[in-house]
Amino acid sequence: MSLQRRTTLTKYLIEQQRENNNLPADLRLLIEVVARACKLISYHVSKGALGEALGTAGTENVQGEVQKKLDVLSNEILLDANEWGGNLAAMASEEMETLFPIPSKYPRGEYLLVFDPLDGSSNIDVNVSIGTIFSVLRCPNGSEATEDSFLQPGTRQVAAGYAVYGPQTVLVLTTGNGVNGFTLDRELGSWVLTHPNMRIPEDTREYAINASNARHWYPPVQQYVNELMAGKTGPRQADFNMRWVASMVADVHRILSRGGIFMYPADRRTPDKPGKLRLMYEANPMSFIVEQAGGAATNGRQRILEIEPKSLHERVAVFLGSKNEVERVTRYHEEGTTAAGRSA
Repeated sequence: MSLQRRTTLTKYLIEQQRENNNLPADLRLLIEVVARACKLISYHVSKGALGEALGTAGTENVQGEVQKKLDVLSNEILLDANEWGGNLAAMASEEMETLFPIPSKYPRGEYLLVFDPLDGSSNIDVNVSIGTIFSVLRCPNGSEATEDSFLQPGTRQVAAGYAVYGPQTVLVLTTGNGVNGFTLDRELGSWVLTHPNMRIPEDTREYAINASNARHWYPPVQQYVNELMAGKTGPRQADFNMRWVASMVADVHRILSRGGIFMYPADRRTPDKPGKLRLMYEANPMSFIVEQAGGAATNGRQRILEIEPKSLHERVAVFLGSKNEVERVTRYHEEGTTAAGRSA
């Protein structure tokens, strides 16, 4: 790719505004600020032990999970980068119990930013890909935000994206007109469009799930995965490969690159919880991206983007990726519910 023909993130966003008229200046600036924050997070991730940021922080987040030093640092980077620009009414993070209102000394805008500052934290200390996930909503009350302001279905997102910190740092973004990927040119400090119009194949022979939980799965998931594992001699008459990174960003990025289905189902260990992943910080932005790339995303019974959130830290089961496989496992859940109703 010649320097003259490179499309930077800024150029792409300006062209999107001209072509689709759906990207107000404040939203464009907000996306660019988030992207700059991801550059800084990428820098700290790349330093590893040299930056003295590995290991635990000695604290727990609102979910009761032990925080890594990089979790806390990444959260602070995103807050500091976005609080003063005048584009936001408030922010919410997986690492914080409640919303972060924009300080009164700064102007407030009409958008809400939701983020998981560092997804895949268990991989930090072993140098495996991790990432940042974010989602942008409009504040329904102008610049006055409460927790209820965030409780909007995913269909109302105006932008969503993630950065994956791997051998390269890649930013994947949608503003509702397809999905595009940008690679960080570390020497120039620019995000360069390298993966235009990303699409997920409708069919796949690859799946991602934590198979160590198999004994806890509910029957529809056990049925589906058992069929995949049976290979050519089973009912699917095809061999499937399993991949599992234990970082949603890395697993979903692979699916966007070559297809697949990602599954994090509810299970019998916590029957009172509908799943483990967070609807607002993980499932909604990833589902928006996946649908914009031609894939599908459900909780096993319902389109994820249509779920009405009831709390900031609501959890949800997730099945997303190649459309035909997501529809199949969703059908197994529906058939299981119908059978249970007949036997009652």
